Amino acid sequence: MKLSDIHQQIRETTRRFADEVIRPVAEALDREERFPAEIYQQMGELGLFGITVPEAYGGVGLDATAYAIVMEELSRGYASVADQCGLLELVGTLLSVHGTEAQRARYMQPLLSAALKPAYCITEADGGSDVSGIRTTATRTADGWELSGAKLWIHNAPVADLAFVLARTNPEAGKRGMSIFIVDCSLAGVSKGPKEHKMGQRASQVGELHFERVKLAEDALLGQEGRGFHIMMSVLDKGRVGIASLAVGIAQAGLEAALDYAKTRRQFGSHLAEFQGIQWMLADMARDIQAARLLVRDAAERLDAGERASIACSMAKCFAGDTAVKHSANAVQIFGGSGYIRGFEVERLYRDAKITQIYEGTNQIQRTIIARDLIANGATL
Repeated sequence: MKLSDIHQQIRETTRRFADEVIRPVAEALDREERFPAEIYQQMGELGLFGITVPEAYGGVGLDATAYAIVMEELSRGYASVADQCGLLELVGTLLSVHGTEAQRARYMQPLLSAALKPAYCITEADGGSDVSGIRTTATRTADGWELSGAKLWIHNAPVADLAFVLARTNPEAGKRGMSIFIVDCSLAGVSKGPKEHKMGQRASQVGELHFERVKLAEDALLGQEGRGFHIMMSVLDKGRVGIASLAVGIAQAGLEAALDYAKTRRQFGSHLAEFQGIQWMLADMARDIQAARLLVRDAAERLDAGERASIACSMAKCFAGDTAVKHSANAVQIFGGSGYIRGFEVERLYRDAKITQIYEGTNQIQRTIIARDLIANGATL
């Protein structure tokens, strides 16, 4: 699948940024579980936030294919950094499509320039894959809304300035009774729980956000009341393309590390790369990574064309996540005992890969989506 000149240019720019800025500090960021503040600022300055957000709203104005390329290359440097790009893409899309002119004028430029850090708040103790289980509520008041509830495992929660919160505005209406609110995290009643200590992607901080009778103005509502579930679902396909691309980046970094090691490490008088068993592992890695990449780009092109893309996005996310886990494990295997030691890149990649089978819809959920689509619409994709 040949890249256009603009796609090739953004790939080269992002890869150079990953190699020169991200990779040298990835191990330290992981070890210290530190938010990549300096890199975050540079990403805003370089225009790596809001890839598909229209230029009129302060974004880059490119397509989902460009977004996928950026996510892969950033993740090849360090997946925790790519997570920030993915998060800004989601909230930037929400604002550009569903926000009012006043909301876009107030929030878009600070978000895309890295002056504000967002959190996207859906998951709760009883509502993860099953969004219908959320209990956070927003009730109307004389001058706006009152928000109460708690969100957990929220990306950026420990450092967030602004939260996009899914809440129930009509408890009797099911999915049609949910709305999204833009919440300033400095408001009275907003509090942050402790940072979670994760297995992987440790510089991408996760935690809880609590809302205790938080007073919100009328214009804190994003989009129409009662349309929160629909609005949230509208960005899921793009989110899955992003996570799939991130998974490909992890797998690609593992392949590069394993190939380099196999060509330089000697055992029994020969380089590892001369052994057929190692060659087959490398071949399988390259084959599956390229297949995942092509699935991602097919899904992105369908999104850009306005076609029915959900099944393609689910396939890409599912296969790419499985590929990242399988082949980061193979990279560790090629390194042998060294690959099991902290400080070696492949050890971190193995830990970073696992979450790609879980967030933005577990791979079991993706398989269910694919199967239901096949049953309803047939085997022609």
